[in-house]
Amino acid sequence: MLKTLFALSVEDTIAEFASSRIQGLSKEEVEARLEKYGLNEIPTQGPKPRYRILAGQLMDPIIYILTVAAILAFLFSDALEGMAIIVVILISVGIGFFMELQAIRSLEALRKIGQARTYVLRSGKKIKVKASELVPGDIVLLVTGDIVPADARLIEVENLSLKESALTGESIPINKSTGTLPDKTPITDQANMVFRGTMVLTGSGRAIVTATGAHTQLGIIQQMGMDTEKMDTPLEKKLNQLSKWLIVLTLCFALLIVVAGYFRGKDLLLMIETGVALAVAAIPEGLPIVATIALAQGMLRLSRKEVIIKKLEAVQTLGATDIICTDKTGTLTEDRMNVHTVLFEEESVTVGHLRKLERSDFIADHPIFETIIKASILCNNATPNLDDGQADSIELALMDFAIHWGYDPVTIRKEYPEQLELPFDATRKLMATVNQSKESFQVFVKGAFESLVDSCDTVIEDGKRKSFNNVADWDKKVNTLALQGLRTLAFAYKETKGIPKKETLFQNLTFLGVMGFIDPARKDVKATLKIYKKAGIRVLMITGDHPGTSQKIAQEVGLLESSVPRNKIVLGKDLENLENGGQENFSRLLEAAVFARVTPKQKLDLITLYQKNGHVVGMIGDGINDVPALKKADIGIAMGIRGTEAAREVADVILRNDKFTAIELAIHQGRVVFQNIRQFVVYLLSCNLAEIVSVGLAALLNLPSPLLPLQILFLNLVTDVFPALALGLGKGEADSMEQPPKNPKDPIMHRKDWYMTAIYGLCISLSVLGIVIYANFVLKLSPEIINNMAFYTLILAQLLNVFNMPKQKQAFFINEVTKNPWIWAALVVSLIITMVVYSIPLAAKALSLEHFPLGLLGVTILFALGSLLLAQVIKRLSGSFEMPHSGN
Repeated sequence: MLKTLFALSVEDTIAEFASSRIQGLSKEEVEARLEKYGLNEIPTQGPKPRYRILAGQLMDPIIYILTVAAILAFLFSDALEGMAIIVVILISVGIGFFMELQAIRSLEALRKIGQARTYVLRSGKKIKVKASELVPGDIVLLVTGDIVPADARLIEVENLSLKESALTGESIPINKSTGTLPDKTPITDQANMVFRGTMVLTGSGRAIVTATGAHTQLGIIQQMGMDTEKMDTPLEKKLNQLSKWLIVLTLCFALLIVVAGYFRGKDLLLMIETGVALAVAAIPEGLPIVATIALAQGMLRLSRKEVIIKKLEAVQTLGATDIICTDKTGTLTEDRMNVHTVLFEEESVTVGHLRKLERSDFIADHPIFETIIKASILCNNATPNLDDGQADSIELALMDFAIHWGYDPVTIRKEYPEQLELPFDATRKLMATVNQSKESFQVFVKGAFESLVDSCDTVIEDGKRKSFNNVADWDKKVNTLALQGLRTLAFAYKETKGIPKKETLFQNLTFLGVMGFIDPARKDVKATLKIYKKAGIRVLMITGDHPGTSQKIAQEVGLLESSVPRNKIVLGKDLENLENGGQENFSRLLEAAVFARVTPKQKLDLITLYQKNGHVVGMIGDGINDVPALKKADIGIAMGIRGTEAAREVADVILRNDKFTAIELAIHQGRVVFQNIRQFVVYLLSCNLAEIVSVGLAALLNLPSPLLPLQILFLNLVTDVFPALALGLGKGEADSMEQPPKNPKDPIMHRKDWYMTAIYGLCISLSVLGIVIYANFVLKLSPEIINNMAFYTLILAQLLNVFNMPKQKQAFFINEVTKNPWIWAALVVSLIITMVVYSIPLAAKALSLEHFPLGLLGVTILFALGSLLLAQVIKRLSGSFEMPHSGN
């Protein structure tokens, strides 16, 4: 397809596609072109198959270890242990599978655009066909409310304007024309083209189809999204890294025990069985379950705040995000035009500085302001208090402005009934109405300043009509507004004794003034950006809109200061050849805060640039043009109300209420989830280390075995999991949004975490080995009772280990753990399960539990408390074992 059709004349374009302005294409030609070009459908990847969702859940190193452990258990004829491990695998995989399945959505929404029907000219007749059957060369007919079915070159227009923000990022309606344009005109300025997926706001037109399906701008963007590789989330990378460490440590421990025992003259088969038991002890079977449930809990918490998380890991990725790239229109702004500034006589009034209560005094001093309001109501086709999504946004803004100032448009229209109207014309760029008053007729005109001033002979100054000699001064004022990113609209009027003829309607007008319009910033954005700043998160505006508009909004929300350094705003044209721009240009890009006139491809390149420089990038968007960037980002966030279906389908997170503040809540929850994950990983690994050391040293020292394989599995699935799960459900630290983001390269476990894990694990091991030695050499008890005493001591010591998790600076009795009600519930449940298992003969037999004298219970409690006391003494004496501050 030709890429510069906008530079060809209408007749040349029609000739290029061998079509006809009057006849269109014949049936035979359409069939031939359908065969050549295919259906007008956007390529999609289709829904993610269930088997791929399941495969993704199974591809976890810890699942690999558990599978090997289950196989070994069956090989050593321990079917009960093997079945128990399989249950663990099924629970972990099942939770993740069903949570993701619930959130999976296909990209079929993009096909809906192609399933619409549209009017075309074929063989000289106007017929309605499926949009999917359009071919290049078809002549399509467009009217208000239509969704453009394919990319096309306009050949006729009548007051035609389109909303293209979903594709280009432009917040204002785009007036269309048929004239030729220069070769290098960017897509945002191609006024003689219409693009698939955009919407007709006003007027009508005819266009010749120039591209269909995958060759349309929408199709190209969609293909970029499909080709974009989605990176693993930071949590996935860190859990995989941790799992690999555990595999290495497990093999080393097991091999060491087997070899050492064999050289000490012990039976090789017995030592291999002991090695398998140690391998089981080293694996935190509960880790995938607890991590999954913690993420699911964060997911559910956010759903109550109208934030939909489509994949579990996205919760934590939000917490690791240190750069947020956001679109402007509909994200930082309201996606509707508002009156911002009014210029009249010598006044320049910013609407935000006026209050409704001041209206009477203000109008008394400036009667011309009231005339402008009257013109904005009468020279206007919008319906008061009604936004059907298809009315011109400027006319709606004028109506809203009048109502805000206490005017009743219905009453005013009755007082001044319309007698004649000349609708807005894209060539003339003016609209006029003639309205009857009690004594005369009043002509009101609005339109582009440069078009209107040619029709104005006089201007109001100091309340008097004077010759319009200061056009140059007004031109400067209007240009100043435009440079600030405001869209301008000029007003004029005149009074006549009779209804003027159309040809004299624009003669001898009196210039009234100019209004400046802007898509206003959302009121909640500024406060949220302050929170991000405290949290060490950079926010970047990346938009296809005008640089002046972008700068204005950025200043209003606090993204830029009023005096903007030049290097803080970058244009899309400056992003070409990112890799070859030199160090100075490269540094400027990394420091910039606003990117304007940016294409979808350039958005994608920017996100890639930040990711290559070690950042975790979140992307907020709502338009078709945001699709590739939403997919490429570490976390894609789409608006649920204003967002297009295409954007919602590829995003990881959907804000159902479109509130920008909801993202801050999601980031806070993500940080809490990571804090909790780190905490319960320390807890689980310290408990498992205690089991390894206890079993290993007992074997090397020829002591009665403190734990049997199935007892280890019971500990890992019951008394370890419930407290760990309770830690995962904690509300986190109150100041989590005042801390800097975590370094994305940091592992889940820091060196201090490993030290702390070792201290806690060794303290528990000392208590277990202590009671084994005491029961064996002092009390002279049987190996079975010694095993049970060690087993119960380990249960109690591991439950008490949860109180070691708060940071060293926090008080022992009042901290985030003791204030967590789930912790206390977990301790009670774990103790109840232990007692129930002891009281059921079949379960007790499976775990080799004997009748336990009540008098020995006090001894086990003392040894268990001793492990907590010893750990706390070491922790308090040495700040080096303090729980590191989250994120560092």
